[in-house]
Amino acid sequence: MKQTKKSKKNKFNLSEEYKQCWNYIKESKKFIFFIMGFFLLFALIGFLFPLPQALYDKIVYFLKQILEQTKGLSHLELIKFITLNNLQSTFFGIIFGVFFGIYPLISALVNGYVLGFVSSLSVNQDGLTSLFRILPHGIFELPAIFISLGLGLKLGTFIFNKKKIKMFKYYLLNSLRTFLLIIVPLLVLAGIIEGTLIALAK
Repeated sequence: MKQTKKSKKNKFNLSEEYKQCWNYIKESKKFIFFIMGFFLLFALIGFLFPLPQALYDKIVYFLKQILEQTKGLSHLELIKFITLNNLQSTFFGIIFGVFFGIYPLISALVNGYVLGFVSSLSVNQDGLTSLFRILPHGIFELPAIFISLGLGLKLGTFIFNKKKIKMFKYYLLNSLRTFLLIIVPLLVLAGIIEGTLIALAK
């Protein structure tokens, strides 16, 4: 009888796993909202304020390098390229958050600034309506980025807890579960949408 109860308890339940993910996201909402605000602040700075020429040239060069990497890729190859890059960056955003949450903050700053910069270039070239063409690219990608960086930031706070090892394990386990069940599906959808839009625009 005891063995039966134990086996039921240990049995994988997808619904319960998702429930735990959403509970952990709710529990981590202040970190996620902080990252969101930090990201949007630097997106606004990148959009409103002109850059020194040297920095401007570096960002443009960086963007050209990305475009060069996607040149000649088929529809499916584009989806794969975008999805794998996003998965890698969000995974690192969680794992490297262990170092006092510094990496997620830097990542939010850089990504926010680049988004603002690209939006500014787009508006200057094609007007405000061009922002509506950028919007579909971020419907699933941005929530995944905010969640992953928020969880990474929270992971870095384990060091300030009295039960450091216990909380580190708790944060890491729940972050990885959320990555697999929430963030990965969001980024797959984002990759399909972005890859399709880019392929259609060629």
